[in-house]
Amino acid sequence: MCGIVGAVSTRNIVPILVQGLQRLEYRGYDSCGVAVHAQGLTRARSTSRVAELLEQVQADQLEGVTGIAHTRWATHGVPAVRNAHPHFSHGPGTAEWADTRPGRIALVHNGIIENHDQLRAQLQAKGYHFSSQTDTEVIAHLVDSLYDGDLFEAVKTAIRQLQGAYAIAVLCKDEPNRVVGARAGSPLILGVGKDGQENFLASDAMALAGVTDQIVYLEEGDMVDLQLGQVLDRGQSPQSRAAQGADGTGPQRRGGAGPLPTLHAKRNLRATPRDCRHARRRGRHRPRAV
Repeated sequence: MCGIVGAVSTRNIVPILVQGLQRLEYRGYDSCGVAVHAQGLTRARSTSRVAELLEQVQADQLEGVTGIAHTRWATHGVPAVRNAHPHFSHGPGTAEWADTRPGRIALVHNGIIENHDQLRAQLQAKGYHFSSQTDTEVIAHLVDSLYDGDLFEAVKTAIRQLQGAYAIAVLCKDEPNRVVGARAGSPLILGVGKDGQENFLASDAMALAGVTDQIVYLEEGDMVDLQLGQVLDRGQSPQSRAAQGADGTGPQRRGGAGPLPTLHAKRNLRATPRDCRHARRRGRHRPRAV
């Protein structure tokens, strides 16, 4: 099975992303990769072990406070660097032109998109060049084709066109402190960081062991915006999701803090670092309306 790790933080997140992949190695994989926002989107990919990927990012001095990472089992396309995640979309244009243009969208994906051939044909008609054999690159180009200044809205519109199973995490070069995730048919969890300074995304709680002990299991059709530290469901119905201990237990007190914060699935609510601090002191979460 493939593995996903993502993060938005105020510190260099690359070591945590790679360590998360190492914790998911037991699931098996044939390639791996990481992408971060570092004055634009930068990535490293490998068909070797995660340990080799770590050496690569250290040699390249790859650093960033926002990023996504992935381990892949080949389903569409052979095990090769060009098929490894994260996939970039550089926008429409020729192969030569796309290769020289900075990537705008970076995306990792677990699952299988059943209508990828149809979507690929539509995107090729719009001028998008495909450098891989994967269904995942289709999603990256689809999000790029729909992007108009708001990554969350682009992803929300894109997933309406997907048929099949997916868990995705997406970056955009124009929004350096944001990761958007979505799931349908494949698992995805949110890891709540300390004092609103960082939040995490993963396909398995094991990836976040030692990083956070507060997790939210996203439900079918959920989307998550790590920039805002909130959970939205696809229909924006007013639901709530309580964070729980990483061992599966319910909300617990830590060092005199209140219960773990509840993240509300309501679109007109935004969780800020100040809200998260108050949630821990007062035992509840009161997002501010915007």
